[in-house]
Amino acid sequence: MATTAQLFEEPFDADEYIERLAWRTPGGGSKGGAEGFDPKKLLEEFENHIEELKQLDERIQRKVEKLEQQCHREAKEFAHKVQELQRSNQVAFLHFQELDDHISYVATKVCHLGDQLEGVNTPRQRAVEAQRLMTYFNEFLDGELRSDVFNNPDKIKEAADIIQKLHLIAVELYKGLYRLIQEFTAAQRRGEIGRMREVAAVLLHFKVCVEQRVNKQVGEVFSSPEMVMAKLIQNIFENKLQAHVRETLETRPTELEQYLKNLYDLYTRTTALAAKLTEFNLGSDKHTFLSKLIKSIFSTYLDSYIDMEQQYLQTRSASILQRYYDSKNHQKRPLGTGSIQELKERIRQRTNLPLGPSIDTHGETFLSQEVVVNLLQETRHAFQRCHKLSDPADLPKNAYSIFLLLVEHLCVDHIDYALEIGLSAIPSADAKTANLYFLDVVQQANTIFHLFDKQFNDHLMPLISSSPKLTECLQKKKEVIEQMEVKLDTGIDRTLNCMIGQMKHILATEQKKTDFRPEDENNVMIQYTTACSKVCAYVSKQVERVRRSMDGKNVDTVLTELGVRFHRLIHEHLQQFSYNYMGGMLAICDVAEYRRCAKDFRVSLVLQLFDTLHALCNLLVVAPDNLKQVCSGEQLTNLDRNLLHAFVQLRADYRSARLGRHFS
Repeated sequence: MATTAQLFEEPFDADEYIERLAWRTPGGGSKGGAEGFDPKKLLEEFENHIEELKQLDERIQRKVEKLEQQCHREAKEFAHKVQELQRSNQVAFLHFQELDDHISYVATKVCHLGDQLEGVNTPRQRAVEAQRLMTYFNEFLDGELRSDVFNNPDKIKEAADIIQKLHLIAVELYKGLYRLIQEFTAAQRRGEIGRMREVAAVLLHFKVCVEQRVNKQVGEVFSSPEMVMAKLIQNIFENKLQAHVRETLETRPTELEQYLKNLYDLYTRTTALAAKLTEFNLGSDKHTFLSKLIKSIFSTYLDSYIDMEQQYLQTRSASILQRYYDSKNHQKRPLGTGSIQELKERIRQRTNLPLGPSIDTHGETFLSQEVVVNLLQETRHAFQRCHKLSDPADLPKNAYSIFLLLVEHLCVDHIDYALEIGLSAIPSADAKTANLYFLDVVQQANTIFHLFDKQFNDHLMPLISSSPKLTECLQKKKEVIEQMEVKLDTGIDRTLNCMIGQMKHILATEQKKTDFRPEDENNVMIQYTTACSKVCAYVSKQVERVRRSMDGKNVDTVLTELGVRFHRLIHEHLQQFSYNYMGGMLAICDVAEYRRCAKDFRVSLVLQLFDTLHALCNLLVVAPDNLKQVCSGEQLTNLDRNLLHAFVQLRADYRSARLGRHFS
């Protein structure tokens, strides 16, 4: 008989395979057929068939080897192509560098040429101007003003310009200037606007004119009031305001926090003042003019602002955390040190191996909303200062650096540390008593992270939404969330194991073998067993605890997992006992109570599992003649027959009633 693929169709069963082979062999069946049983023919057929199987194995092996060789060959070709692409990429990168260097070289040459041209033209202009001023200066020295500009009344503006320049050379020229000032003052006292306008035209380019205080008078007196107002404001900024800023930020000894507050306050008030000053006529480019004035006052402080901000946040955040742990008399444990104890702790967190006792936190979660609020408040103030004090080009980068400090102190030093401690405090699954505080950690961690996420959206996003830093911030936030979710999932999984361990302990101590085989079947008065009652009470308490600790879809996810494990425990527990009729009825009552408890989960899958388990328990009490009918019912028809048989075997009358024949 030839070996064919149909003999290996799934599902493959070795015994059935041999039986079919023997059945196909003439004289090889259990009854030998018409020819009678012939062991020699059967042996010969087996030997031939074994030889064919060996040949088939060799063919398959050769095909496997051929495919492996082809795979290795293609892998080498792929590696070779990757190397060629890498070399091509290197060549392209070198070309790009050469092009970049060449562009930089050309740009440098252009700048140098421009500097040279400017260097030639500027000295020439200065030389011409200097020669002209020297000519006028000689006239003043001789006492004879021969130039038309000083003798023509119509050129009084040009004369004023020359006098202003000569003022920087010879202080003696101020004698005539003072006479003009006295004349201007006298005209002001007499209220002679016309004379004031005439003299002001001469004094227009001199600094002394900026001492006028009334905007209306400036507009009436001066022919170029915008220039006068601009000089007035410039004088206020460069003298009064700059001195006040320097005194506040440099001469007064302050804490770093107060320094940042003062800087923010002064800069905010100054920019607000500049906004109001734009109402006056300061020329066509008044916004640029005011911006330069503000920059001249604050540039030194703004350049070092972000370093000061980072230093303050680092120190302040660490102080907030340390003060909290000191209030709890807690010395922070170093995490990730690589010690043997740390290795044991890591292994214990990821398995249920008993590697020593868990840490007793006495119910402390080591999470504090007060700490979180303080950290978020400090960071919020930092974001506000950053928005106001940072150069627009540096704003996203500075905001990102503040965000990293928040992640470090809030997410890593506080939340992540609490999760690590919480994981260490989870008892092993076989502990007789277990205080499951990790769910409290989960609840507080979720609340805190919602606050963190709100600040991310409300205060950080507006600062980085239109910059490449947005991607970095979102990626960093995603990494933080994923790291926390891994630890939360690990802790929840181990907490569920502890819950199941507690249920198992209750069942082991409270459930008696005689519960399901009562000697007096006519005197069973209880509705369900004590073990069932205590387990259901424990489960209901834990379900409520899970609902308090989580929100959204997490509740259904965790309760589904707990419900599946709860069902598996009860299913395996019931298979440890033997049942007479009243014991089976009591088991049905227990499962009915378990099913009622399962309704608290509000998860359809869990309820279906207990419905099926309840139907299975009916096999413990149904009349033998009705077994096949019950097994074909709606809830049991799709179950594996071995599972059904296993439950029927738990009946005390299994052998005496020969119930196994219903599954043969």
